[in-house]
Amino acid sequence: MFNRVTLLGNLGGDPELRYTSGGTPVSNFSVATNEHAGKDEKTGERKQITNFHRIVAWGKLGETCAQYLNKGRQVLVEGRIQYRTFQDKEGNDRHVTEIVASRVQFLGGPRKDASEPEEAAGEDSAE
Repeated sequence: MFNRVTLLGNLGGDPELRYTSGGTPVSNFSVATNEHAGKDEKTGERKQITNFHRIVAWGKLGETCAQYLNKGRQVLVEGRIQYRTFQDKEGNDRHVTEIVASRVQFLGGPRKDASEPEEAAGEDSAE
């Protein structure tokens, strides 16, 4: 079986870093990708669709992403698709599709720190 995703896009917001009850760091952020969807029939302009993808980065990878990435930064994310179901506060089932990152390459855009790495890789272990 094969479950691999590669996304090239821009961060939709700053990463949020938290720690599990066992102390494992996990970072969440979104990556926006654009795709062309033909031309508008009335104006003739190219239509563009923007999709936001939820990214989860565990361990050292998550800490590195939270430290160096910020909104608008272009990244290349490699990982796997994960589907989860959970219950919200009202007891309703919620379904989430997310990308569990195994590698994040930092590309163009504003840098937080001149000493940042070009890319980060990690294990995608969840608690």
